[in-house]
Amino acid sequence: MTTARPTARRLMAIGAAVSATALIVTGCSGGGGGGGTAAPTDFSYLSFAENTSIQDTLTALSTGSCTEANDALPLEITTQPQASYDQQLQLLAGQDALPALFASGNSPQVAKDLNDGGKLVDVAAELDTLGVADDLLPAARSTIEALYDGDVYVLPTELNIEGIWYNKQLFADNGIEVPTTWDELKDAAAALSDAGVIPFSADGQDGWPLTRLVGNYLYRSIGPDALQKVADGEAALTDPEYVEAATEVASLGEAGYFGPSVGSIDYMTAVNQFLTGQAGMFYMGSWILANFNNPEENQIGVDNIGFMPFPDVEGGAGSSDQLAANVGVPLALSQASYNDDTAAWLKCIAENFGTESLASQGVITGFAAETPADLPPLTALVQDEITQTEQSVLWFEALFNAKAATTSQTNAAGLVTGQISPEDFMNLVQTDLQ
Repeated sequence: MTTARPTARRLMAIGAAVSATALIVTGCSGGGGGGGTAAPTDFSYLSFAENTSIQDTLTALSTGSCTEANDALPLEITTQPQASYDQQLQLLAGQDALPALFASGNSPQVAKDLNDGGKLVDVAAELDTLGVADDLLPAARSTIEALYDGDVYVLPTELNIEGIWYNKQLFADNGIEVPTTWDELKDAAAALSDAGVIPFSADGQDGWPLTRLVGNYLYRSIGPDALQKVADGEAALTDPEYVEAATEVASLGEAGYFGPSVGSIDYMTAVNQFLTGQAGMFYMGSWILANFNNPEENQIGVDNIGFMPFPDVEGGAGSSDQLAANVGVPLALSQASYNDDTAAWLKCIAENFGTESLASQGVITGFAAETPADLPPLTALVQDEITQTEQSVLWFEALFNAKAATTSQTNAAGLVTGQISPEDFMNLVQTDLQ
């Protein structure tokens, strides 16, 4: 299955990457995988070279549940390194040579530009026409709509939810009830700290696990549209209610709740702190299940790990049932290549991708899936959380440009160690948004 660390890197890439758009939005209409208007002769899929799980799932479908679709339009997979992927998409779009199915790029803006140029299939409309709209989970639809300005023109190859994982035994030993509010979360952190336990394990070196906390606080205090308002110019990160989020997260660091030298802690060190019982809580996405389900890494045991959504902020407009989520590597379909045969593939993917990916890759997707009998308990827990989620929210940098995302992540450790004030942190990011 997709491992935690590459997924984490991909999250940073999605949150930070931005690409030039000139070639995407130019070029004539028509033309499929090989240019022109001829019907496609194969179901061509262009993938990140680094991601093999989607390729493997599609290959399994081509010889299994989607055999009929594959007989009519054989699956043909090509790859491109992620670092040069956006440039390759731009080139193909400019030549009217987009493949039938493809990873939609390193940032949402790439797909937005393709869609604005009339290059993409309206996935929501087609799923409805095909009678399989219900196979797209509500949480996945909500996440896609948040990323793509209310539209659904990509497919969710994963559905990672985010929240706070906690050590049940450490909570019990210290008389801590699972927090449901921000104040209760700070009380729990204080109790763990008093017991000599690091309250929060965090990767301060990469920064994004810390900025995730800022983003979640904003969603709970201001509401699920908090960062969309910033993107739309209706609010600024320097507004008092936005600075409050950075101030609250900074206060955790001021109290020592991230442990010593958080700025030098990398991703795997943070994982190890939690899985060896050194830390009581760990904010992370569900891609971390790969590590949790590995007995060589997990020394506290899967039965000892619980999950809680980021808690409510008293008086806030958001809710803890609005889980932060992402959809992995979104896939798009070329409008120029779309016909009855590619529609058959789309229908089969909607009906079977989730089940196949969960069974063979251990990856939860944004599609409905049949649950295997041997599903690990923590994976089952996440699947239950997903099915109960009607509305999701994004991560802090999801709607930022590349410069602002980098500024946010590189200054996150300074925010929680007191090297930069909350006001200055938000001002730096806001300046780079403009």
